[in-house]
Amino acid sequence: MPVGRLRFAVDSSHQVIASPQERGTRTDVQAAIADLISFAREADAAGVDSFWLSEDPDGWDALQMLAVVARETERIRVGPGVLNPYFRHPSLIAASMATLEALGDGRAFLGFGRGQTEWYERALGIETGNPVAALDEAIGLLRQWFEPPWTAASPSGATEFAVSRWERVTGPVQEHLPIYLAAVGPKALSTAARLADGVIFNDLASITFMEKSIRSVRAEAAAAGRDPDAIRFFARSAVTITDDPEAVYERRKNTVALIHVLPGMERLLESPGYDTGAIVARVRETMGTMEVLERGGNFPELKRAGDFAAARRHIPTALLRELVVAGPVDAVRERLRRFQEIGITDVFLARPKGEPTLAEIVAALADV
Repeated sequence: MPVGRLRFAVDSSHQVIASPQERGTRTDVQAAIADLISFAREADAAGVDSFWLSEDPDGWDALQMLAVVARETERIRVGPGVLNPYFRHPSLIAASMATLEALGDGRAFLGFGRGQTEWYERALGIETGNPVAALDEAIGLLRQWFEPPWTAASPSGATEFAVSRWERVTGPVQEHLPIYLAAVGPKALSTAARLADGVIFNDLASITFMEKSIRSVRAEAAAAGRDPDAIRFFARSAVTITDDPEAVYERRKNTVALIHVLPGMERLLESPGYDTGAIVARVRETMGTMEVLERGGNFPELKRAGDFAAARRHIPTALLRELVVAGPVDAVRERLRRFQEIGITDVFLARPKGEPTLAEIVAALADV
């Protein structure tokens, strides 16, 4: 694959961060909305390629927030990272994405994935069935609804979404609205190779994991008659320019303790010289992750149940040096060039706090 210039992306947590007494108050919510819009405008002006918003079932409606962002920006591409076919039926996703397309004059993309099925099945009472089949069938329906005449029907033998024939009255502005799939396991990577426009690698995915996955996806895409060079690969690496990367490593251990302890997510951490499975098992036990998931608990409960300080002690700082992209500009450039070599096309920048500004970071890394 020819090495091209990296595109830069940013994402913004749109959860309200406040004390339990203040959470969800009008002032708190309005301040969070104003901050998100300000960040989107900053990214738009800085030349960032895409702006993403996460959506979890315990948080805000990502697509409503993105609708505001689309109206408040001019050129940046906007989309969710990620939606899933349980919390939103594919027909609702099609309607929402067509609306976002109109509001942003054809700048939308869809980040898609299976989500944490324990939440939907055990806590919300949603039948999850076969998650891999759900992804395949949902993407098939969305492709039909995203193209004229905006009419979709499930193939015979569909097990997850039995859509007989449903015609929508509107569709996207773009001729081809891209679908990027968040994939960790081999089955989801296979779905991405066959059906998606790109793969999203979650936060702290290792070079080892991403290189192996990219090679696999490209090979399967070629075998399926697709152009492997057209597939984009997104590294949600939260690139940070700093003279104190050690502080970033310590802080990012909390991400491992909250996210990578979820079932299957430990694959992302694979690194030579580390038994990441054993590390995650110890952290998972310290955090009480499986007990919380077993009863359908979500992120607020996971945070309350876990002992983050104890969990951080189980995570080697040297491993975080392998996983985190942080440091002075020259060091970050070298890490990003390695990303290019393995086939990464898009990389996420962390939101800066103070200096340097987002525009300065983009300018400093523009030669990558």
